[in-house]
Order: sequence, then structure tokens, then C-alpha cells
Amino acid sequence: MIRRVGADLERARTLVAELGCGLGHPMTIVATTVSTNDDASRGAREGAPHGATWVAEDQTAGRGRRGRSWLAVPGECVLASVLLRVACSPQRLPQIALLAGLAVRDAVARASGADDVRIKWPNDVVVADRKLAGVLVEGATVGARVEAVVVGVGINVHARSFPDEIADRATSVALVTRGDPPDRAVVLAHFLASLDRDLHVVVSRGLGLLRARLEAADALAGRRVRSEAGDEGIAAGIDDDGRLMVRRDGGVIARLGAGEVFLVRT
Repeated sequence: MIRRVGADLERARTLVAELGCGLGHPMTIVATTVSTNDDASRGAREGAPHGATWVAEDQTAGRGRRGRSWLAVPGECVLASVLLRVACSPQRLPQIALLAGLAVRDAVARASGADDVRIKWPNDVVVADRKLAGVLVEGATVGARVEAVVVGVGINVHARSFPDEIADRATSVALVTRGDPPDRAVVLAHFLASLDRDLHVVVSRGLGLLRARLEAADALAGRRVRSEAGDEGIAAGIDDDGRLMVRRDGGVIARLGAGEVFLVRT
């Protein structure tokens, strides 16, 4: 169990304030927690404000989509969750997840100088098909409305090696950076600033205004993919509702709203 917060995370509050970001206040930084998403969900129930953020050096039960474990070496990652007090329909949640992925992508590209950071629908950030970060979005609903959203991110920053089970499909900011890798505080602050900038546009109007950025960052576009349900074809972009469009061999466009897709090696 890690017992102290690394010096490169200590500057996060100051950097967020310098950027004039509306998210990241207040920011709780701890050495160890069960899950930052659990912390943020608890904060939502207890009345924490919009923008409240929880950061940890280590998670004892961090998770990704569908309850999968998030593997992270203590002290090497950004593990953070931010509470968004936005009222929207549940249909907006996948769009917010894509926005969060785009915000991570922008923060990593800015910090590393790498020009091939991409988003892999629905919730991963990759470089050369190796996963660098993941996003987990959870909503608290009242009736048919979402009253609060928790956006959790796990970003590999300092890691230079990985467990055997993911070594061939993982990477980190350190491994793609030109020069010295940035402090984790820099990556976190720029992620929050990017998410803050576009959040209310997506909540009120969807992904339409971000289409050009999504297209430029799409790791799957033009590549052959297969869904969990067996749909196979050429990925043809992400629509304004956050669905992945797949052109089947017969020319029909399938729109995938959930699940995962896998690259078909040819």
C-alpha cells in the first residue's frame, strides 16, 4: 500500500487554478483509496459541488467498463474522478464519455508532443493501437434524468513496463514523449481544462460541434472491425449520438451504441 502522494501530483491544485479551470475544485488527493469513482459517487450523494475531483496514487479496487479491473502501478498513473452536476438524459452519457476521451487525448498530446494519440471507441485512448488511458462514466439518475455524472480516468504516465497480461497492448505517456515525461499534475490539469471547455456544449447540443476533432482523433476510421455481436465491416466514424458507424460488406451502415469492437487483422 502506498503511503504518500508523489511530488509530481502535489502541484495539481495550483495548475488547475492557473488554468482558470471550472473543474478540479475542491480537489482531494490521497495516497490510497478503494476507487476514485466510488469516492466521487459518495461525494455526489453527500452534496459535493460540480467540479469536485478525487485523485489517488493507488486504488485497491480500481475498475474499468463492465466491472473489469484497472491495472496500475502505484505512483505511475493519473487516477482521478470528477463530479459533474449536469442535468441531462441518459442518452448523453456515451457522448460525455467520448468527450472525456477526447479531453484525455488532447491533454496527453499536449504534454507529450506525440502526434498519433487517438481515441478508440467507446472509451480508450491509444497510441499505435496500444492503450494509454481509459475512461469510465457513471450517472446518478432521478426518474428519467441524469442529475450527476462521475467521469473517471486512468492514464498511464510514468510506466515503462507492464504486467505480462497487458504488456503487448499497453503504453504510457513516458514511452511516447519526446524528451522528459511531464508531471502527472500537468496531464491532469489539462484534462480537466479540456473537459470543462466543451462539457456544456455536449450536454446541451451533443457531439455535432466536435465532429471534426473526433474524426481527426478516431483510431478505428477506415479499418476493419468486428463487434461482440458479430457485426463486421469498415469503421466509418462516430455519429452525433456517439455511436460507432460500421459499413457492412453489403454497404449497409450499422450504428453501434454499446459494447466493444475489435480490429480484424488482414
